[in-house]
Amino acid sequence: MDTKHELKELTSLFPEGDALFEGAESVPAALVPEPYKRLLVHAHHMTLMMEEFHNSPVEVKVLDRKLDGAIYSRQTLLERSKDGRVVQFALVRFDLTAVSPAVRDEILSERIPLGRILINYNVFRHIALGSLLQIRAGTAFSRLCGCATGQTTYGRLATIFCNNHPAVDLLEVSAPV
Repeated sequence: MDTKHELKELTSLFPEGDALFEGAESVPAALVPEPYKRLLVHAHHMTLMMEEFHNSPVEVKVLDRKLDGAIYSRQTLLERSKDGRVVQFALVRFDLTAVSPAVRDEILSERIPLGRILINYNVFRHIALGSLLQIRAGTAFSRLCGCATGQTTYGRLATIFCNNHPAVDLLEVSAPV
């Protein structure tokens, strides 16, 4: 699937999807500036990278969600525990059949960031980095992340494989640093 199609598929899951970004373009890893390169160009959970970079645990804030059979989608923010500052916006589509009922219940409780849940339950997983994106903030993203409309930031499309099953499609966008 091409980047524009995948991005549109995820952003259209929730209202205001068209207002999230004024624009988004694929960029090669070599052109992603620091600190975004360190935050995005890896095969680790963003939860861990954001906590390390911001020197603070992060908490998940679920803005919207859908459950369609075993497909759970949500729009979230990660916020620093120490001051509530938004550090990441994400759109997630998760095939819950790839995990145990206990993991499913923990995810649906919406209390803990997804990466932390998968780590805590020792779910066999790997993250396949898709496209890296240079993004211009739209009105909705700006309101959610406290930045100026049109401000540039970076994000990534990725797939998390759980127990060798492509279980999670996600868009993770760093709040401007």
